[in-house]
Amino acid sequence: MKNTWFQKLKSSLSKSSNTISQGITKIITSKRLDEETLQDLEDLLISADIGLDLSISIVEKLKKEKFNKDIDIAEIKKFLADEIEIKLASSYKELSIDKNRLPHIILVVGVNGSGKTTTIAKLANNFKKNGSKVLLGAADTFRAAAMEQLTSWALRLNIEIVSSAGITDAASVAFETVKKAKENNFDVAIIDTAGRLQNRSELMDELAKIIRVIKKLDPEAPHSVILTLDATAGQNAIQQAKVFNEIANITGLIITKLDGSAKAGYIISIAQEISLPIHYIGVGESIDDLNDFDIKSFSRLIVGLD
Repeated sequence: MKNTWFQKLKSSLSKSSNTISQGITKIITSKRLDEETLQDLEDLLISADIGLDLSISIVEKLKKEKFNKDIDIAEIKKFLADEIEIKLASSYKELSIDKNRLPHIILVVGVNGSGKTTTIAKLANNFKKNGSKVLLGAADTFRAAAMEQLTSWALRLNIEIVSSAGITDAASVAFETVKKAKENNFDVAIIDTAGRLQNRSELMDELAKIIRVIKKLDPEAPHSVILTLDATAGQNAIQQAKVFNEIANITGLIITKLDGSAKAGYIISIAQEISLPIHYIGVGESIDDLNDFDIKSFSRLIVGLD
């Protein structure tokens, strides 16, 4: 299973790693590390969405250790992988539930199109496979398609769902979801929400109301507020994370659609700019294509090392 996931991750990062790997091969044309080569490497890292400050600091360290010394492509790749792994060291956190405080209420937020609804299904599937009794709440009442999609996933996974057709008040759906979860001894309740960032004040009011009604039933809930971010959005996702964090006090991230992105380096940027842990990464449409964020594997694969 681990090997299968590694191969999926490798395939998903191929667009990004090919850009970086081929760029390094073009840049390292001599055996000595000179100023021009360092500048080209810095430009390459920045263009791969790794971020300005981080790209500069990595290249500065490389200069300090290797300037005017003999180098080869494999050595540069390993250096970059090691530095990225160090920078990401505290960026992964397991999404765990306290068995003594059930049900664990999870609120999932994210812009429309970020893969939020599918990610909720994958998350529910993961919990169910681990033996948890899961309930879904379709509180994205703004989009009928979102409720239909989540209901379809619930049927496919044989998971119960609270979905109120005709009710446009998302907070009511969230309230009923938590109420049912508490009354029927569910371990986990995962609640979908609307994601229309262009209407920030409306979204803020709606999320605030959802959280308020949830707390009437459980003052400590929601226990997790997870933001889904689309890897193809690159640096734009950082701004999304900042806005949602202001609105909903995000506790962790799930990065989606890594398989469609040539800008996977932005994960490193977001980990540096926003102090939020990454729980999972998604690498495809299959229900099993969601796994823990393996920092070592990611760091090696992103620069083209197996």
